[in-house]
Amino acid sequence: MKKCYLVLEDGTILEGTGFGFERTTYGEVVFNTGMTGYQESLTDPSYLGQILIMSYPLIGNYGTNQHDVESDHVQVRGFAVRQNCLEPSDQYHGMTLDAYLKENKVPGICELDTRCAIIKIREKGTPRGAIVFDEKPEDVLEKVRRMAFPSEENLVGQASVKKVVHLPSPRKNAKTVALFDCGVKNNILRELQKRFNLIQLPNDTPRKWFRDNEIDGVMISNGPGDPAHPELKRTTIDTIHQIKEEYPIMGICMGNQLLSLAFGGRTFKLKFGHRGANQPVKHKNRVYITSQNHGYAVDPDSLDGTGFEVTHINANDGTVEGMTHKELPIFSVQYHPEACPGPRDTTFLFDDFAKMLEGSK
Repeated sequence: MKKCYLVLEDGTILEGTGFGFERTTYGEVVFNTGMTGYQESLTDPSYLGQILIMSYPLIGNYGTNQHDVESDHVQVRGFAVRQNCLEPSDQYHGMTLDAYLKENKVPGICELDTRCAIIKIREKGTPRGAIVFDEKPEDVLEKVRRMAFPSEENLVGQASVKKVVHLPSPRKNAKTVALFDCGVKNNILRELQKRFNLIQLPNDTPRKWFRDNEIDGVMISNGPGDPAHPELKRTTIDTIHQIKEEYPIMGICMGNQLLSLAFGGRTFKLKFGHRGANQPVKHKNRVYITSQNHGYAVDPDSLDGTGFEVTHINANDGTVEGMTHKELPIFSVQYHPEACPGPRDTTFLFDDFAKMLEGSK
């Protein structure tokens, strides 16, 4: 293992030790507050384009395995931890974190002052940054300051499937749901497939597909980047706008934001986002502890005249965590009811969606 650096655009240069795949990488630098679930986070497509810092100090202590994955490969551009466990429990008989990152060609940095980096992000907002191998960090700093934020790319288009995928349910007489794949996590697919015949669609699927196919409802998944990206307005948001009165619809995370935009609402970028497995959400006089991973939120003032009412609120900062349409069978949440990682307190929302489909015969 060799010396390397985490460089932030404000000029912060933090020294650490490299592990994983040894190459310099660039991205938007974010942090996750979860104590466990690092492999699910590494493989969550919502992290596409980002360098992920874990706030919990010991990472890798239970290794990696073939089951705790939320996509077919590691999605982050880089991974930063305080301590990388070199001798993990062999409970799952999998790889070490170091070997796993090497296999996926993703750089890592450990022995890093993660507390200092996270405090800077909380104070100044989400920065651009780099994990630097074999280069002078001062030279890389200028590249970081000139680089575009990854969200300027159409990250949803990169994360989505490229062709229609049919996933039949084991249940007899199951309803059929079309899923806009904006970078969907595997556990959303599993939760849906338990209840529905599922058709996984590329995010840019046009309205014509819906005219030509018999479905009972629509799900809009999580995904990376800016929900108001011009390409999404031209494709996903436009199609949602066209079909919004034709089917029951549920949205998760990015899906919540895209629904608001399809109805004329607005979104905005959070200072440092919500990423972790312990975010409290108020809903119907109860507080649920939820799993979250997003850097944007719905502007509640923009929902006037859209037909939506806010039904879920983040107990920490008061941001919108869910909404329901007053007339149409449509609802969405900003958090992740499918968990993985995190609490499963809100998986009942998938059952609520199933009941909505049954009631829309």
